[in-house]
Amino acid sequence: MRRALCQEAMGAQLMVLSPQMEMVIMQITEFYPSGPGRQQPHSAAPTGPGDEVARGIAGEKFDIVKKWGINTYKCTKQLLSERFGRGSRTVDLELELQIELLRDTKRKYESILQLGRALTAHLYSLLQTQHALGDAFADLSQKSPELQEEFGYNAETQKLLCKNGETLLGAVNFFVSSINTLVTKTMEDTLMTVKQYEAARLEYDAYRTDLEELSLGPRDAGTLGRLESAQATFQTHREKYEKLRGDVAIKLKFLEENKIKVMHKQLLLFHNAVSAYFAGNQQQLEQTLQQFNIKLRPPGSEKPSWLEEQ
Repeated sequence: MRRALCQEAMGAQLMVLSPQMEMVIMQITEFYPSGPGRQQPHSAAPTGPGDEVARGIAGEKFDIVKKWGINTYKCTKQLLSERFGRGSRTVDLELELQIELLRDTKRKYESILQLGRALTAHLYSLLQTQHALGDAFADLSQKSPELQEEFGYNAETQKLLCKNGETLLGAVNFFVSSINTLVTKTMEDTLMTVKQYEAARLEYDAYRTDLEELSLGPRDAGTLGRLESAQATFQTHREKYEKLRGDVAIKLKFLEENKIKVMHKQLLLFHNAVSAYFAGNQQQLEQTLQQFNIKLRPPGSEKPSWLEEQ
């Protein structure tokens, strides 16, 4: 049963990568119609320089496929061994905790981003309603002399609310835009390096396991050559793994510093703008936008709304 599961998982892994291999194999078969590694029939025509170049290119392509196949096999074998509890994996506990914390933080910030966009949509709808209500009050003020004053100050109130609402909408839009950049660019860039690091870690452990197995085997002339080759390959993957581990640690550090700096500014903006809006403090609301260098579109312009720019 376990063997069947292993074969199925290995098959699934190879199916994911098969389109890349198929493309390279198609290029190889242009030069090796009978397949690489098979002896070609002798031709009566003399071999020209173009044929030699073609054979050289085909050989390089075949070497790429061969190396890729060996690497895929070793990594798949290592991955299955880890999942079934039969293989060991290299673990940097501190770094793993930081990576998991980053992924959890990204999920929470994505939730804030979604809620911020929802708030933007609601504010935009509220502004549209208030604007229409103000126009209706102003129209009735002109056509209802007995209620002209009452309709008039209600129309002015709605206009003032619209003005403050546009200011608040500008602040919230700026907040959402900054969170979006932090999540989809800054955090995502760090996670891309994390994925490269995790792939390098798997390769490192795969070739480490291969070297350990060869070291435990018999020491004859053929084995010693394979052992030296495995040692050199393992060292290459070890250097790659350690470099990416250092890159991830540095990026995590810079990301944390950048996140604190950005969120300190954005949370202060959000708090000040929302507080001033619901307190009806128009002056403080405008000062908040000036403090963070946020510019609103001029009234009556044909530019897209804040919601449409999202």
